[in-house]
Amino acid sequence: MTVRKPTRGSLRLTVASLVAFAVLVVLVETAFEPLRLLDQGVASGLHAYARREPGLTGVLAVWTDVLGPWSWRAAVLLCAAWLVYRGAPRPAVWAVITIIVGGFLGTWLKVFVGRERPHFTDPVAVAPDQAFPSGHALNATLGAGVLVLLILPVLRGRPRLRALAWCVAGFLVLSVAYTRIALGVHWVSDVVGGVLLGVLVIAATTAGFETWRRDLGPPPPSPLREDGEPEAADEPPRGRPRRLL
Repeated sequence: MTVRKPTRGSLRLTVASLVAFAVLVVLVETAFEPLRLLDQGVASGLHAYARREPGLTGVLAVWTDVLGPWSWRAAVLLCAAWLVYRGAPRPAVWAVITIIVGGFLGTWLKVFVGRERPHFTDPVAVAPDQAFPSGHALNATLGAGVLVLLILPVLRGRPRLRALAWCVAGFLVLSVAYTRIALGVHWVSDVVGGVLLGVLVIAATTAGFETWRRDLGPPPPSPLREDGEPEAADEPPRGRPRRLL
């Protein structure tokens, strides 16, 4: 059985996100002065604003809880269960592996880096464990990315809806990342690290998924290209209904 190579798009994104994340880890570990000043300046400014606007702070606290890691994990697991029910187990396996691997790496890196969270004498919120990378930003990226890639086949031929799906996913990720900084529980570089790690995991598992599908059946389109997703079905024969995913 011949193993086919994944598409260049997946590999390029994997390499690019890996390099970017590795550079960020080095800068965090070495306490790179410009990065440290940026982190402290933004954290202090947003914390002062959060103290002045308790109403907004309450909204941010609810938003960050509603879109916390377990919400994204549950959404992905429910989507995976639905895919299995619909007779599409392979993208379900990809989705579950992606969310699990990403969560494991995030937890391990927190321990490995051992970075302390921002500390204020009058905090508006507190969080346990280490800071880097942000688990909320990581899981929001994983969850939103996986869900969008899984629904894109339904939106084939609808470029505006596809663009809207990506915009909504981007907004959710950025809004969650913002809440973590504004509530004073993460540095800017923590949430950037979470997003980069999420992109890296999605790109890497997608590359593996492409290889797996090419090994098991006819070459599918790439999940990270505009004309293909993890389980983009081929066009059915004329006269037969198309099965979703």
